[in-house]
Amino acid sequence: MSKAYPSNLTRVQYEFLSDMIPEPKPGGRKREVDIWEVLNGIFYVLVEGVRWRCLRRATPTLPGDFPVWQTVYSYFRKWRKDGTWLKIHDSLRQWTRIEEERHRSPSEAIIDSQSVKSAAMVSQSVGFDAGKKIKGRKRFMTVDTLGLVLRVLVTAANVGEREGGKLVLKRVKQSQKQVSRLTTLWVDGGFDGEPFMQWVMNFCRWIVQVVLRPEQTKGFVLLKKRWVVERTFGWVMGCRRLVRDYELLPETSETFIYLAMIRIMVRRLA
Repeated sequence: MSKAYPSNLTRVQYEFLSDMIPEPKPGGRKREVDIWEVLNGIFYVLVEGVRWRCLRRATPTLPGDFPVWQTVYSYFRKWRKDGTWLKIHDSLRQWTRIEEERHRSPSEAIIDSQSVKSAAMVSQSVGFDAGKKIKGRKRFMTVDTLGLVLRVLVTAANVGEREGGKLVLKRVKQSQKQVSRLTTLWVDGGFDGEPFMQWVMNFCRWIVQVVLRPEQTKGFVLLKKRWVVERTFGWVMGCRRLVRDYELLPETSETFIYLAMIRIMVRRLA
């Protein structure tokens, strides 16, 4: 790397992550690219919101010292499909909780959704959120009480809260040992209702606590537990790639959210 960008990992941060990076397959060609540069290219796309092809364009406003975009993207895509990003994210979340003197498995979680506009070329899993008047996609996010993401699900914006909530909670439940202590789920009024609560009790064995906004209140109100997930939405929106959904596949959008959290956690730990 000939330049230092704000999105770059420091050498210490990269060394911290290096043990979790998969080794090249035995018998194949020797890995010639520097994985540190590959990661910096991926985080540059995430933070600055540029297109993949912009990593190596010969223009004065965009960097030309990352590896070729095809190489950077191929690592991003490969590690999305084989689950490497999710494994790194989950390991960092457990270490962050331990650093904060918490048990690695949370006992409480918060769930909420966020609707974001989609780019013009995005057509898969796109809908209209009538409540927020947004055409695009909806992010269902579950976090612990520190605001660290457990699981995220990206759907069309017209998917209902309870329907999307069940889908993302199934992913959380599949984490098994990582949520072995989880007993309580905090939600807002969108997830209220006896059928949803009964489903959570039967399928997940968790208790649902609904936190409603006080009546006749105006302006900002700090709501118990629910403010934590709103802060997490603010964290990920600090990455320009996530301000609007530019991804053709919802799975790619989910990966970028996990990457945003990876960047936050590794900066805390290293």
